[in-house]
Amino acid sequence: MAAAARSTDRPGALEITRKLAEICGPPFARFAGPADEVAGRTARWVAVPGGPHAAAEVLRLAAAHDLTVVPRGAGTKIDWGAAPAQVDIMLDTGRLAGVWHEPHAAAVAEIGAGTPLRAVQATLERTGRRLPVDAPSPGATLGGVLAADEAGPLRHRHGSPCAQLVGVRYLDADGELVSVGEPGTALLGRAGPRLGGAAPSGGASGAASGGAALGGAVPGGGVFGGAVPGGGAVSGGGAFGGGAAAVFGTGEVPGLDVARLLCGSQGGLGVLVSATMRVQAVPAGRVWVSRPVWTPLEVHDLVRAVLAARLDPAAVELDLPVPVPLPRRRRIPASHPSVANRPDHPSVTGRPGRPAAAGSLVVLLEGGPADVAERADRLVALLGPEAVVNHAAPEWWGRYPFAPGDTALRIEVPINDLHAAVYALRDAAGTPVPVRGSAGIGAVHAALPGSLPPERVASILAAVRVVLLARQGRCVVVSAPAPVRRAVDLWGELPTLPRLRTAKAHLDPHHRLSPGRLPGGL
Repeated sequence: MAAAARSTDRPGALEITRKLAEICGPPFARFAGPADEVAGRTARWVAVPGGPHAAAEVLRLAAAHDLTVVPRGAGTKIDWGAAPAQVDIMLDTGRLAGVWHEPHAAAVAEIGAGTPLRAVQATLERTGRRLPVDAPSPGATLGGVLAADEAGPLRHRHGSPCAQLVGVRYLDADGELVSVGEPGTALLGRAGPRLGGAAPSGGASGAASGGAALGGAVPGGGVFGGAVPGGGAVSGGGAFGGGAAAVFGTGEVPGLDVARLLCGSQGGLGVLVSATMRVQAVPAGRVWVSRPVWTPLEVHDLVRAVLAARLDPAAVELDLPVPVPLPRRRRIPASHPSVANRPDHPSVTGRPGRPAAAGSLVVLLEGGPADVAERADRLVALLGPEAVVNHAAPEWWGRYPFAPGDTALRIEVPINDLHAAVYALRDAAGTPVPVRGSAGIGAVHAALPGSLPPERVASILAAVRVVLLARQGRCVVVSAPAPVRRAVDLWGELPTLPRLRTAKAHLDPHHRLSPGRLPGGL
């Protein structure tokens, strides 16, 4: 029947549709339409299960008929990364939503994967708390944010979304519901892990400090790459070389290493059902201290000064847009009354005045009002007379510099070399390139015009990666037009690819989950 199910215009397809409708309900199972695509690859069916057990049934149906499954949240990052080799069933997580946090003063909350991040924050805010995650994608669900390990400005202090993860429920490729987490999450009524039919004896420790379990290279900065500022590592240093024990972990929290592998895996290792996340009190005071900046080298010096001052910033963000040329000044005769006795005035000599600022460096301070005010005063004194204190974020805060159709890049490099990376990108592109992101941790995004031919993008990537390689950095293509995506190496050098292959073999040996979305065509 698998062969018949490959096409939606054959009798076998109608049988699959009928079974999906039985599982999800008639309004929530259908043939896919033109908009149901993943990085340009159109799905065959769309299923919207109403709960974890229905989602498990969808996966079991897919396994029985050798069909591939690609999870989808709000679809805000559906074009990130590589196109899957095939999309049979698009599993929409929109009905796997909700926020559970009893008692209200608890330091954690369990959140359904399909819950929009905005709804999570609005719900927690009623009890004076927040999830310290501010992913830039508007409308993104928590599951989508975790699947891409998508971080915003607050990553500077709190780490990536994966760093906030203390428990998780997910479905493996066979539709088995797996629950893992800290011992305290048992209060939420969840069972222990079931991995290969038995609970492993260990869990995670190395990844808990921040970042995803293997260091990060999937477009959002998630798992499976080179070094990431603040990134974690699989505990014990086994790097999956020790077989299943290295995958499942040997720490005090059973299975949490496996759970953290889901961060940044683009749905290629499991389908997230819910996540138990750390939450915290909403800070009573917040201010944004901004200063105009002109060059990447100036940004480098300012960031080093800010971090050395021990001001405990919540975020240190940079915006370097493409400078807009100033209009040519009309020369005024020296005899004009407005410049009389001022022969060196630029309007007389024709010399330009100070150029318009190429961008901004903005530091977010959070805490008690008095403490924030005191630190803001110290920061203004450090940044100089051009620094300004604001009680609202700038318009560009928490937004990407790229637009739909652009080739979006993510650069991660030690902060002392961020300026070198930006200069290398400018030199390779032959023109200033808009750059925005977390200068305080050396993680920024950049945008190349979508009109650039694939071979030109490939040459820019090669030049930048040569510079970054010597500095333990990396440049990843987050998203790109289809011709560019097909022609260029999206990830660059990936030393941890063998680890990824082993993890995929353990968690999805038949390659049914998002096949081809991960590096190496996995």
